[in-house]
Amino acid sequence: MPKPKILIVDDEVFFRRLFTEILSEGDLYSIESVGSGKEALDYLSRTKVDIILTDMVMPEICGLELIRRTRSFDPAPDIILATGNATVETAIQALKGGARDYLLKPCNPEQLRHTVKICFEQRRLIAENSLLHSQIRLYQKGQHLSSLLNIDNLFQESLSTLLNETGQGQGLAYLATQSGISHLEAKGFDEDEAKKLAEQLLEKTRMLEAPTLLQREDIPEIVGSDEALKSFWVFPMTAENQEHGAVILCNPNDSYLPKSDSQQNLNFLAEQVSLGFSNACQYQGARDLIYTDDLTGLYNHRYLHIALEQEIRRSERYGLEFSLAFIDLDLFKIINDEHGHLVGSGVLRQVGELLRKCVRDADMLFRYGGDEFTALLVETDTRGAKLVAERIRSTIAEFEFSTGHDNTGRLTATVGHATYPIHATVLEEMIDLADKAMYLGKNDRNIVRSASEIGKT
Repeated sequence: MPKPKILIVDDEVFFRRLFTEILSEGDLYSIESVGSGKEALDYLSRTKVDIILTDMVMPEICGLELIRRTRSFDPAPDIILATGNATVETAIQALKGGARDYLLKPCNPEQLRHTVKICFEQRRLIAENSLLHSQIRLYQKGQHLSSLLNIDNLFQESLSTLLNETGQGQGLAYLATQSGISHLEAKGFDEDEAKKLAEQLLEKTRMLEAPTLLQREDIPEIVGSDEALKSFWVFPMTAENQEHGAVILCNPNDSYLPKSDSQQNLNFLAEQVSLGFSNACQYQGARDLIYTDDLTGLYNHRYLHIALEQEIRRSERYGLEFSLAFIDLDLFKIINDEHGHLVGSGVLRQVGELLRKCVRDADMLFRYGGDEFTALLVETDTRGAKLVAERIRSTIAEFEFSTGHDNTGRLTATVGHATYPIHATVLEEMIDLADKAMYLGKNDRNIVRSASEIGKT
């Protein structure tokens, strides 16, 4: 019988050696150690362990983050946190997060051995009762799914979990709005195939209220789809605001899907997925209210800081460049003075629509305040930023804005742009330089300026 396996995670060599020496007494366990949370996740991707003994405070991936990332593992390891920076609050946070126990460094050897022994004993008792183990595993999976507030993450993990439960290898999950499919996750299909299938199944899935096994002949809407698709497990999802989605599992290898032997488990997981979907939709709606500009429908300046932080981290990690453009409407006050604020608001809405046409779907647009707008241009170097900025400037200059009573008028805009990490490497500096580049252009108006030009005569 293999020995129970322990993984020690600590960025200090001293504690890795100390814990290994303490727990090696009696040769009861198989023990491995790594120096970071990242190394731990890499190790866990290849090897299952029973217990993780980890420091709470580590670079990049801390102990609490390690708990969060391993909760969806099957089976999930038990985690014991050991730290020298302890407070009542951190202890409560760790235990609530899913830690099995919490120890203070330097640990008393007997206390550490006793904690690990008790942890293994509890795992043994659970393993001896396979039904209880299965129910706990199912509950943990369901609890994890219902707690996901990001739609994309929910779809990814729901699809993987349900495919694992049924043993099937292909499927898709989608969110549908009035304008069509807005979020899509697929396994075993390319994106175009998955979108076409989702659109064909959409009306049928809207009519379902519970998990349902459908055969191809039950769905006349499927026209021109792969003839190998013969049957579908459909798990519908709805939210209070009538948003609709579904997770769909498809038969593999040109055969029919069998009725699942674990129908009760599927129903439970489907309930948790549906609960997670409802929570995610409510969260998305609340976030949109907080971070969306009421007038233009663009993001507001509060969300700019969040988006910039995320893009800086992503660019640092993958060695990418991105650019930030500031757009200021020239002499916009004249519009308000001559035509009134109601017309001015209408013009700002029209500017928002024009900006959407000037950038890619991956880029993000913000109303920074008043008549100032911002564009976050992902994976865009200085040359690309100049092209987009010029497109924005010329599009606004050439457009005839409605000013009421069948009258139109024209506007111009001055655009400044800065690029990470060429011009700046921190959030505040990126905003400041893009803003300064724009103000540099205000001397001439209706022009594009780069942060590279600041300070030049």
